[in-house]
Amino acid sequence: MEGTGLRDRQAWPLLAALIAGGVLIYLLRGMLTPFLVAALLAYISDPIADRLEARGLSRTLSVVIVFGTTLGVVIGVAVMLLPLLAHQVDYLVQRVPAIVDWVQRTAVPWMEAHLGVSASRLDVQTLRDAVTQHWQSTGSVAAAVIARATQSGLALVGLITNLALIPVVGFYLLRDWDVLMARIRELLPRSVQGVVGQLGGECNEVVAAFLRGQLLVMLALGVLYSTGLWLVGLNLAILIGMLSGLANIVPYLGFVVGITAASVAAVFQFNDILVPLLLVWAVFGIGQTLEGMVLTPLLVGDRIGLHPVAVIFAVLAGGQLFGFAGVLLALPVAAVIAVLLRHAHDRYVHSTLYHGVAGTDSNAGDTPRDDNPTRD
Repeated sequence: MEGTGLRDRQAWPLLAALIAGGVLIYLLRGMLTPFLVAALLAYISDPIADRLEARGLSRTLSVVIVFGTTLGVVIGVAVMLLPLLAHQVDYLVQRVPAIVDWVQRTAVPWMEAHLGVSASRLDVQTLRDAVTQHWQSTGSVAAAVIARATQSGLALVGLITNLALIPVVGFYLLRDWDVLMARIRELLPRSVQGVVGQLGGECNEVVAAFLRGQLLVMLALGVLYSTGLWLVGLNLAILIGMLSGLANIVPYLGFVVGITAASVAAVFQFNDILVPLLLVWAVFGIGQTLEGMVLTPLLVGDRIGLHPVAVIFAVLAGGQLFGFAGVLLALPVAAVIAVLLRHAHDRYVHSTLYHGVAGTDSNAGDTPRDDNPTRD
């Protein structure tokens, strides 16, 4: 009992430090985004830098190569995709009034006939007028936004500073990543190094599986959906494909969002809609099959173990509590919590609290012992 009390007293400072750290993160959540993005980039890139370093390059040169390559890829992709995405967004804007007309002429009568929805509850004409007026004034709205951003020079400088901080902080974190991890391990009490090391290794596997695996799955699906819809001839192929890939951060959400948006776009674009719809469904069917049978087993594996409901809750809770920084951290933190809960569950099912006191279990079926045999 004395040893247990000692361990409990040793755990209180750690618990207090964790609570204080959580409060500090919450208070500083407004400025954490560039640091979190930089830390995630450093974490993802560390294995690549380690491999380059193992080939004889210095750590600094390895980091320069990794960041230079990453920056070049990002700039190249942005140069290629941004004009296409801008064109497709403009096309979508021009089609909004036609979509509202279709809702009024086709969707509303169908809902009245089959669902009993009254058209008086769906003020489609007002919606159409508002949308049309809004998009006609897009130029003036954009000009007002630009003027506001120019007037609010401090906010603009803050945004630029945050963007500039990401590569700078990421560079230094990646360069000193191994040293930082070694320092953290040295600070751990010797009595808990084994347990913490085991938990840290499992958490690293889970988080790495998500960050380096799930993000690759999202990217692969975005490219696959965009290419497939482009081959079908859909005008919004890249926009819908990339949004579907990003939405795949939640299991099956990308599939639902993508196939719904692509089907609606095909209905409005093509006169003979049967063949295009079948092709759109085939694209998403192939993508979903490849994700389940090839991409996820190959790139992610079964190490994350997060239920889809837990994923949705984690993303929403992270965004509600910490904003964009919380969204970035939501799933990695949820994955770590899942590992800790699995270990807590294992310890619980092997504890006396779960099985009962050992002495009680061993004597449960025995006849009560006579402790006073001489009373006769």
